[in-house]
This record gives sequence, structure tokens and C-alpha cells, in this order.
Amino acid sequence: MNFASVLLGMIGPWQIVLIVAAVLLLFGGRKIPELMRGLGGGVKEFKNAIKEEDKEDSSSDKK
Repeated sequence: MNFASVLLGMIGPWQIVLIVAAVLLLFGGRKIPELMRGLGGGVKEFKNAIKEEDKEDSSSDKK
């Protein structure tokens, strides 16, 4: 079982509604798309870094 499935199993629909409401109150509706773009860019960079690390590991294993 991975972490995401355990986490989602612990969070119910009411908790999700409360989290979304808190985010809306803290940041407002206009800032949320900007925050999501930044989050998406960070996830993309993280995935690219992992792929590069895997390539370096596989090339060092061949030597």
C-alpha cells in the first residue's frame, strides 16, 4: 500500500471541503490558478530530476 492511498483513505469528503474552503479564504479565487501553475511546474521539475537521476544511475551501472 502506498502513501497516497493511505492518506486518501484517512481524508473524508468533509475534510476535503474544509481544506478547499480554507485555501479559498486564505488566497482568494484569483490567486489559486497562479498557485496551481507554480505547483505544477514544481512537480514537473521534480519528475525531470528523478528521470535524470535514473539515467545517471543506469549509465554508472554499465561501467
